[in-house]
Amino acid sequence: MLIIDCHGHYTTAPAAHQRYREAQLAHFKDATLPPPERAHIGDDEIRETIEQNQLRLQRERGADITIFSPRASAMGHHQGDEAVSLAWTIACNDLIKRVVDLYPNNFVGVCQLPQSPGVPIANAVRELERCVLELGFVGCNLNPDPSGGHWTSPPLTDRYWYPIYEKMVELDVPAMIHVSASCNPNFHATGAHYINADTTAFMQFIQGDLFRDFPTLRFIIPHGGGAVPYHWGRYRGLADMLKRPPLEEHVMKNVFFDTCVYHQPGIDLLFKVIDLDNILFGSEMVGAVRGIDPRTGHYFDDTKRYIDALALSPEDKRRIFELNARRVYPRLDALLKQRGL
Repeated sequence: MLIIDCHGHYTTAPAAHQRYREAQLAHFKDATLPPPERAHIGDDEIRETIEQNQLRLQRERGADITIFSPRASAMGHHQGDEAVSLAWTIACNDLIKRVVDLYPNNFVGVCQLPQSPGVPIANAVRELERCVLELGFVGCNLNPDPSGGHWTSPPLTDRYWYPIYEKMVELDVPAMIHVSASCNPNFHATGAHYINADTTAFMQFIQGDLFRDFPTLRFIIPHGGGAVPYHWGRYRGLADMLKRPPLEEHVMKNVFFDTCVYHQPGIDLLFKVIDLDNILFGSEMVGAVRGIDPRTGHYFDDTKRYIDALALSPEDKRRIFELNARRVYPRLDALLKQRGL
């Protein structure tokens, strides 16, 4: 059995990468400043940041492969303009490709998209194509709120989003729905904005008929599905009130949750409420919550430990740790089969 972590970010990227971002945004605000140059990052710098962090934890906690994407909170789609977002996105995705090339047995790439408030999502299609067809990535992260906490974009069921959905279906890749940083002081990024977005996306899917138009479209809602599993009865009831089909027919053939829930009772609830075929193992490490739980003595984001504690059969554990990810990410499955796995 392989242990596939569907939710990892390069949160430990070399400092030069962030300095490039800071110079890029400074130049956008003041054109008299010199245009920024892409960071010159050596392979040894990447090795140091990965081997001391994600790779070390991967080995210590017993995972095999991480589906790896740029740091979500740093996507910063609300900063700069479309050109700034595109340049930053390309730099971030190229850096992920370098990690994957250095550690092909441990990491598989997923891209961020060059989104900007008010800009057609169709403009992001080319970067998705580049990352999947040229860089070998297996999916993307889709930000439902490029405004950074002000929610100026249409709902995910609106035809505004259809160009990227059409390309996702053509390429047979899923998207993880993942917002970036919040510039709205009402919403702490990881404690409120992320969970709000997860929950909001699910409700939008209930209200619309997106999967009638795209029956093979697939989304991963991270962070355990936000508030959805805890309020499953509410959403079942709302679907009924809105004259929608049952959730299992209307949404759950296309939507999956990860296990980035940082305590045992939360994982217990997730598995009690949500069908096993809709749950993918994920840890988000090294991510939003990095400390040690004083009640257990273990890291909050060591989510494999919580799943190991469940009363699951070996077959069901394999579904969670491996088979569901291979089904949702068919390009990952094809890659693993090429390797005889």
